[in-house]
Amino acid sequence: MTASPAAFHPSPLSTTPQLLPSRRQVLQQSAMGLGALGLGSLLFNEGALANDPATSLPTRSPHFRPRAQRVIHFFLNGGPSHVDTFDPKPLLARYNNRSVSENLLTERKTGAGFPSPFRFRKYGQSGIEVSDLFSKTAEHIDDIAVIRSMYAQVPNHEPSLMLMNCGDSVQPRPSMGSWVLYGLGSENQNLPGFVAMCPGGLPIKDTENWQSAFLPGAYQGTFIDSQHKELRRLIENIEHPQIATSAQRQQLNLLAQFNKEHRDQRIDPRLDARIQSFELAFRMQQDAAEAFDISHEPQHIQDLYGSGVHGRQTLIARRLLERGVRYIQLWHGAGQPWDNHAGLETAHRTLAGQIDQPIAALIADLKQRGLFEDTLILWGGEFGRTPTVELGADGKPQSGRDHNHWGFSVWLAGGGIRGGTVYGATDELGFKAAENPVSIHDLHATMLHCLGFDHRKLTFRYAGRDFRLTDVHGEVIQQICS
Repeated sequence: MTASPAAFHPSPLSTTPQLLPSRRQVLQQSAMGLGALGLGSLLFNEGALANDPATSLPTRSPHFRPRAQRVIHFFLNGGPSHVDTFDPKPLLARYNNRSVSENLLTERKTGAGFPSPFRFRKYGQSGIEVSDLFSKTAEHIDDIAVIRSMYAQVPNHEPSLMLMNCGDSVQPRPSMGSWVLYGLGSENQNLPGFVAMCPGGLPIKDTENWQSAFLPGAYQGTFIDSQHKELRRLIENIEHPQIATSAQRQQLNLLAQFNKEHRDQRIDPRLDARIQSFELAFRMQQDAAEAFDISHEPQHIQDLYGSGVHGRQTLIARRLLERGVRYIQLWHGAGQPWDNHAGLETAHRTLAGQIDQPIAALIADLKQRGLFEDTLILWGGEFGRTPTVELGADGKPQSGRDHNHWGFSVWLAGGGIRGGTVYGATDELGFKAAENPVSIHDLHATMLHCLGFDHRKLTFRYAGRDFRLTDVHGEVIQQICS
């Protein structure tokens, strides 16, 4: 990939003329150096610096006028079934308990056709069919673009999670949230620009889905354990148990001085990231308590979202969006994933019941606050599920579905999206993307387009090449863009 003059490299650069910079100075001025960012912010809070863009994460202009300013991603961990949610396949009824002519290779053996146990009906003026699992969300279908022809690379969770969230199924890469924050900067220096909320958390191996990888550490997602209500449990170490804020300020100033002396002699990106983390953690004490406290919301708004943990975290997400947080990912299905190899009807109904109302509430709430038009919403998992029933070790049907990366559905809504549209299609049974197939790279390119970026030019130079979220792939789906 060739370097682009429009590529973003937002690290501070020296303005002192020098014809032959030393190797150390070149490294200090490279995009991997972030120490000045954290140290400068420390000094700024003390009034020692002006609000220099090189010492913070200021807002930045994208390549062209954006339709969306922020993103909220409902990520359904484990892979929801497309043929039971947003991709009706009535022909499956004909193959109930009968073999089908095509049965693509997935992880496990599957058998006969498995008709959806859920009822589909048409919603809105667009008449798009949605299952009763998401009947409340479907009331907003005229604001939603459903992509029914997504495909991934393999039928395995970990690589597909990485592909959906980071744009690569094999190598560690920055997550999309990190890329968005890198490109647009932050509108609130006292809150993280990228937040990942996941009740109960994920295994360590899965937290790489909100990593910054080779991007500076300031762009990494901040994990929030949204199963808790108390701020000190929502955000670990948000409160110092022993000393006052003024004393912490003095400590950090002293630490900044020591770190600056240490850093003058060496280049270590890990130190840079740690400095920024310390500073952000200190600043969060000013705004986090208010931002995460939904008791400030009127009771009718709290009732709109519902009393469950997912309603609460979605309402918190709206409060964070209002306060300038750039990218919010709401994980669903961490403890009980959408990975329903058996007992799909009961499990899918339970899981959908947890998030259908909060999603519909968010759309309605954003509309009434004038935020829907410039907020991009993404819904979906890492892949879909087979239209055939999964077989157990004994060869008997398990009333569930195996992983299916060949074809599945996601939907987009909000800023830059043409609502009431359906793009692409799987085959008549729902096995494989058959009409206008859409790769994960195409999805990412389209989302970046809504945010004002040419995905080919949002790059970061690392290890001798210009990397981007979409690698060397991706086409914008113009048909769903308004």
